[in-house]
Amino acid sequence: MPWSPRDAMSLREEFVLLARQEDADIRQLCRQFSISPTTGYKLLKRYDELGAAGLAERSRRPASSPGRTCADMEREVVALRLAHPAWGGRKIHARLLDLGHTQVPPPSTITSILHRHALISAAATDAATPWQRFEHAHPNALWQIDFKGHFETAAGRCHPLTLLDDHSRYNLLLHACSRTHTAAVQEALTGAFQRYGMPVRINADNGPPWGSPRTPEHGLTDLTIWLIRLGIQVSHSRPYHPQTNGKLERFHRSLKAEVLNGRSFSDLPQAQLAFDQWRLVYNQQRPHEALDMAAPCTRYRHSKREFTPTLGPISYASGDQVEKVKWDGKLTFEGRPLRVSNALQGLPIAFRPIQERDGCYDVYFCHYKFMQLDLSLL
Repeated sequence: MPWSPRDAMSLREEFVLLARQEDADIRQLCRQFSISPTTGYKLLKRYDELGAAGLAERSRRPASSPGRTCADMEREVVALRLAHPAWGGRKIHARLLDLGHTQVPPPSTITSILHRHALISAAATDAATPWQRFEHAHPNALWQIDFKGHFETAAGRCHPLTLLDDHSRYNLLLHACSRTHTAAVQEALTGAFQRYGMPVRINADNGPPWGSPRTPEHGLTDLTIWLIRLGIQVSHSRPYHPQTNGKLERFHRSLKAEVLNGRSFSDLPQAQLAFDQWRLVYNQQRPHEALDMAAPCTRYRHSKREFTPTLGPISYASGDQVEKVKWDGKLTFEGRPLRVSNALQGLPIAFRPIQERDGCYDVYFCHYKFMQLDLSLL
């Protein structure tokens, strides 16, 4: 994926952070970021010698310096809060330590400073409720995907497409889309797969383009069929239960609070620029309370499942009864007319007998079981 001048700096920093992980495959990362190994190793050397400043086209001053007085430290606290109005005492405390400050006051003192400068409202204090959530044990075991609710720009609607790794909370994709159709999502996901590899499973809600609210038990659309054929497991949230994708819903809250509230954009490119700038902060700088105040990049690892755009042949077990779906999702099985998802038109599906249940079958597309059939009920 070519690097544009707009996001070159953030991509360099992302490359270095991923490449410095303990089990990183440098050459694989170079391929994913579309750079030569020579360039990749040069970036790592410059980073080791000069830090983040070594990745820029010209040198920059460090973000902070040691030996601050109490008054200087208070100014740092206020400046961080003004730069990130949704951050509280714990995040600012962790971030100041990450920036190399010494004698950083405890979170409670930072909160008092924020109150003293009228930077925390009573409503924000009431909303500061800790959450405990289940998470998968490894990166790329599960990715969560969804569109955040649209907002208007001067040139039309923006639908932010978001993709989050469940284990690390690393944001893999934050894309300003003009529409929510399959082609836009597939193009964006292809870019994410090329850069990060593929997950074991992706979870989405039941709305288009990844599901059908009328038949949520099937969960088959053109987009999910593409994912399944890539070898990715697909799951869907229960209807009317957005908390199944709770980490992504929480990410949307942060996106709204830290990027969208009180701002307007002229067009999608301007919105995308704001997304890119905040994504760098979210992944690499912003302390995350669910990660013991670490940034998501410290827990994310590149997937070892490389993306191959060519879809392989569809095959089933020898004991399966295979039928091809005809026009409008129609087919005949054991003399009974059936109808499945229109997206399966022209594709083979498998009827797998259920042991000890005569006339009952699990119905599969590739590895995905999308329905159960009882012939006695037809």
